Amino acid sequence: MEIWGYFTILLILGRILGFVLAADALMTARTAQGTLAWVIALILIPELAIPLYFVFGGRRFVGYVRARRKGRGELSILAARLAEALREHRRTDSHAETSRDERLAPLEKLVRLPTTVADRADLLINGEATMLAVINAINRAQTSVVAEYYIIRDDSAGQAFKAALINAANRGVKVRLIYDALGSAQLPRAYLNELRTAGIEARSFSGLRFPPTRLQINFRQHRKIVVVDGREALLGGVNIGDEYLGKDPKLSPWRDTHLHLVGPSALSVQLAWCEDWFSITRSIPDLPWQPQTPPRSQTVDRLSSDNDRTLIIPSGPADDLETCGLMFNHLFNVAKHRLWIATPYFVPDETTLHALQLAALRGVDVRVIIPEGFDARLVWLSAFAFYNDTVKAGVKLLRYQPGFMHQKVCLCDDLVAIGTANLDNRSFRLNFEITAIIRSERTRREAQAMFENDMRQCLIVSPLDYDRRHWFFRVLCRIARLMAPIQ
Repeated sequence: MEIWGYFTILLILGRILGFVLAADALMTARTAQGTLAWVIALILIPELAIPLYFVFGGRRFVGYVRARRKGRGELSILAARLAEALREHRRTDSHAETSRDERLAPLEKLVRLPTTVADRADLLINGEATMLAVINAINRAQTSVVAEYYIIRDDSAGQAFKAALINAANRGVKVRLIYDALGSAQLPRAYLNELRTAGIEARSFSGLRFPPTRLQINFRQHRKIVVVDGREALLGGVNIGDEYLGKDPKLSPWRDTHLHLVGPSALSVQLAWCEDWFSITRSIPDLPWQPQTPPRSQTVDRLSSDNDRTLIIPSGPADDLETCGLMFNHLFNVAKHRLWIATPYFVPDETTLHALQLAALRGVDVRVIIPEGFDARLVWLSAFAFYNDTVKAGVKLLRYQPGFMHQKVCLCDDLVAIGTANLDNRSFRLNFEITAIIRSERTRREAQAMFENDMRQCLIVSPLDYDRRHWFFRVLCRIARLMAPIQ
């Protein structure tokens, strides 16, 4: 057979495979925009679309067993017991008010976790404060440390983190670590071997669908979690790497925010980590699950007047509903006076964009801080395409000038949301994320002061900032916006 005959056969097989994958996209893609884009591309230009689909395609993650959401199995039993223990703790706490915050009630149902009381929440501003808090928390550990990071680097920050984990293991603390296979792809084997030699269980989250039939860079484990003794938890935007400490000359000074929780809410964070561990090992480790209250000296100044609430929102592509997007849209819809947002990646879908527009139109003070610089050019370009749609509706867009801003924080009236999720499709539908929502006057005041300080270092965006750009730049921005479903 001549070469043209082989080429014809390959062409026919490619067309057939394109139709097969188009059917897969039709059944698995979560957005109509993404489904239509993939189906058209796979049918019309399969030679280009098929390789891209193997890398980016698919939206439903079937390898992750969300056992507690399905109401059966070991995780379901553990989650039910924890939920009841947290509710009982709320009922018996002398400082807790009996009425619920109805704004949080739908989110409680969404994640099947109750709000907790008697927590202490402290904002950790920037990487140095975060790393110090992480190391100190690990050094306080008596029985268990569980941790999970998207990025762990073998640099000075990574070495300090490793040393703290090994020291904890050497004094008898049981230490377990999850790292993302893609985000931590450059982590040397020697680094992991040192951890394992010290008795630390270190596991990789691959993100591959099961069976692992294709390369898959989606479905990343994007959480940054440390839980110590089931009593204190840290979560937020800071990974383990020197750039988060402001040591990258291209992105410095790095602006980020993390959260330190002490109290019963740490168990909700631990449960989210436990789900991730179960998805990798199919086992549930022995961990403390009794709610613990901080010393009264740490909480009396707030609980006596504020009746704080903390709700932990784990989210990911294995959820039956799109938890992350629903969480953000709920906050945007219930805002009455103020909606201040800081996000490094501003690529909202249509529903989220409409929620922001409507909030501004009904008189809410809507402000969105995004970075002037970038570490991902495609999402940076996408943000420009939203200038007119937001600013003309009354949303104030502000570009943070010094260095790179990576924090993920939302101030919705008196509710403060801090976590790992960005305002983009990847966080809404492709990544495993975690967010803490806190109702606390003290935390509200701290977050407001933090936002006000950041805004003083911003430039306000006007529609002309986009309209005056070169036409070719505007075309690139529109193309980047069209690619939002795979960003």
